[in-house]
Amino acid sequence: MKMTFRWYGEKDSIPLRYIRQIPNMYGVVTAVYDVPVGKVWGLPEILHLKGLCEKEGLAMEVIESVPVHEDIKLGRPSRDALIRNYAETILNLGKAGVKCICYNFMPVFDWLRTDLKHVLPDGSTSLSYSHDTLMKLDRNSLRLPGWDESYTSEELSGLLEAYEGVTHEKLFENLVYFLRGIMPACEETGICMAIHPDDPPWDMFGLPRIITCEKNLDALFAAVPDRHNGLTFCTGSLGAGRENDLPHMAEKYADRIFFAHLRQLSFSGEKDFAENGHMTSQGNLDICGVVRALVKKGFEGYVRPDHGRNIWGEEGKPGYGLYDRALGAAYLNGLFEATEREVKK
Repeated sequence: MKMTFRWYGEKDSIPLRYIRQIPNMYGVVTAVYDVPVGKVWGLPEILHLKGLCEKEGLAMEVIESVPVHEDIKLGRPSRDALIRNYAETILNLGKAGVKCICYNFMPVFDWLRTDLKHVLPDGSTSLSYSHDTLMKLDRNSLRLPGWDESYTSEELSGLLEAYEGVTHEKLFENLVYFLRGIMPACEETGICMAIHPDDPPWDMFGLPRIITCEKNLDALFAAVPDRHNGLTFCTGSLGAGRENDLPHMAEKYADRIFFAHLRQLSFSGEKDFAENGHMTSQGNLDICGVVRALVKKGFEGYVRPDHGRNIWGEEGKPGYGLYDRALGAAYLNGLFEATEREVKK
């Protein structure tokens, strides 16, 4: 596996030189953040980012994310032009040596939490989700942690109205249409598309979620069998769905998993959870079992420690501090090393 670390570009409070000091760190996962959704990422901007990473001895082979425009998800007439733009961005990323694009097809919100500073028993803080709290929010005047500035009230209202009547089946059809439109660019560049599961994996505010479980993934790979169509295996997103058997799914889809987001959850209700440290013993998800399943199947893709706690007084972007994600990387390095040695015996 190749260990990576999410980096939010030059505005990130964590410098690349700190990331480089984490043992066995192969590269960073980043994006061009100042290009409007739907526009083409220019090659000079991509190469600039790559140069910054390589200067610090870090590869830039995974992009997270090239956002998918809502018009593509909605199947509007403008989608063909937007898909062509997306394909052109893929071609430019391929010229810069990118190997994998993590993306999602979640309508309007690409993740939902109700608290960004949930206090854990050890005094650290993390992201958490309370289903009752979310359900009590007014759909027409939503104020969500981490999303308050994403849309104006008018934009959000318009988007929610546009999705009325969009069924799970229609959204899935639009995803397939999008993937078929960009597969030629993926084949030309060798770039693999790794869809991120819906987070959390159930419908919200009348918006359909379609990448939530084994059945969904089977349908996706059957509809678009091209080997460049794959998965970002996010233990937190899939693991929030209690019906999902993560080690089983990791083994089943190992040859389609190009990128793995590994993080831990602790449940406090049927749908309520808080994120915790990465160790298997710190939550309800079998992180050790997932790693074992991946190694057993010869996984050689990209891995990153996903959302961490804010610890040791560190301020900054919730879930994306340096210290706990570095601890997570160290833990995952140990799991992979020990498991790989065991499997080779």
